[in-house]
Amino acid sequence: MAYQSPISPGYSWYEATAGERPAYPALDGDLTVDVVIVGGGFTGLSAAVHLARAGADVALVEAHRFGDGASGRNGGQLGTGQRAWAEELEAEFGFARAKALFDLAEEAKAHLLEFASTNGIEIDYMPGQISVAHKRRFVDDYKAHADVMASRFGYPHISFMNREETAERLGTGAYFGGVRDTGTGHIHPLKLVIGTARVAAAAGARLFENTKVTRLTSEGKVRVETASGTITADKCLVAVNAYGGNLEPVSAAHVMPIGSFIGATVPLGKDSPVIPGGESVDDSRFVVRYFRKSKDGRLLFGGREIYSVSTPGDIKNAIRRQIAELYPALKDVEITHAWGGYVGITMPRKPFVREVMPNVISAGGFSGHGVMLSNFTGKLYAEAVAGNRDRLKLLEELKVPQFPGGTRFRSVLLFLALNWYALRDRL
Repeated sequence: MAYQSPISPGYSWYEATAGERPAYPALDGDLTVDVVIVGGGFTGLSAAVHLARAGADVALVEAHRFGDGASGRNGGQLGTGQRAWAEELEAEFGFARAKALFDLAEEAKAHLLEFASTNGIEIDYMPGQISVAHKRRFVDDYKAHADVMASRFGYPHISFMNREETAERLGTGAYFGGVRDTGTGHIHPLKLVIGTARVAAAAGARLFENTKVTRLTSEGKVRVETASGTITADKCLVAVNAYGGNLEPVSAAHVMPIGSFIGATVPLGKDSPVIPGGESVDDSRFVVRYFRKSKDGRLLFGGREIYSVSTPGDIKNAIRRQIAELYPALKDVEITHAWGGYVGITMPRKPFVREVMPNVISAGGFSGHGVMLSNFTGKLYAEAVAGNRDRLKLLEELKVPQFPGGTRFRSVLLFLALNWYALRDRL
């Protein structure tokens, strides 16, 4: 029987193709360590690697299995820079800070690829990403973006595409133009999760799956309580992102879950006109559509979103309808796998990194841009524990307000607001 995440709907194509997925024991008894990490996704596992390699005694607990949340079930696209375009950050922060944030993200990209290569993790990297305008009035912004990236931010890998080139590179005339980025690409995210866990364990980190944290306190020492034992530590990283529930109220007020859902088709064949160059694609909708082809030629298409933590019905048909809007010839394509995960977003779509209680730092809210940023944030946390907090502070100092409405009305207000933006996508 195929394994299916207990916290995310659907058996993913990633799970079907990830190969061996080692299991780690549950916590059994009490521990005292230097650092305890809550959450076994990209951020937590990366932090565990770098802490253990620096000589820290580190324990990591995950409520389910590593990668069961968004880290093992996402779109796999790396992107470039932060979630917001660099020129948008410059308008908000000025050039120096915008450039520092951009450079940090570029280092995150290079680090991810170097980490995988050095540690023998096959992540199925495929180069290229295309970002496209679903409305004609956005095209000039994409053209200006390509110019700004080359002239002001020293990034020459983005080129503008007119409507004809866009149609040729995507195999659909549904978009009006966009940009092509040859300096990034896309990966198999669950393979990265599995490989990072293996590296962390080899470095000496103590890893525990199926160990849900029931209480987190910090009074002199940090105490992480579970049903099967308590971990006491000097410091703690909370890296649960969209899956924190009420474990830690400050993070819950700033990071909200959005359900995002993906379908994988049968292989389309070598002569398919769909994305012949193999790039990943994202579009300009607020409810973004993101898609790419796998190494074996399947279309992996994401775009079905819900703004709550409930499970939608009939993911396959909802995804198939969206595919058919772009590729009418695929209106009856077989979808072999359909799955979802919950992405942590913040109001300004900037990462939330903050000390939420003494010696406890929470990191999340990467807002759909976390494949490379979350991994690197784990490394930056390890740097901070070792005494250099300067680079982590670039993220800590980002202004991320709470979602309005308090505990009772926050989800309702988010649902209304984001469905309004989804309506605007169609107008």
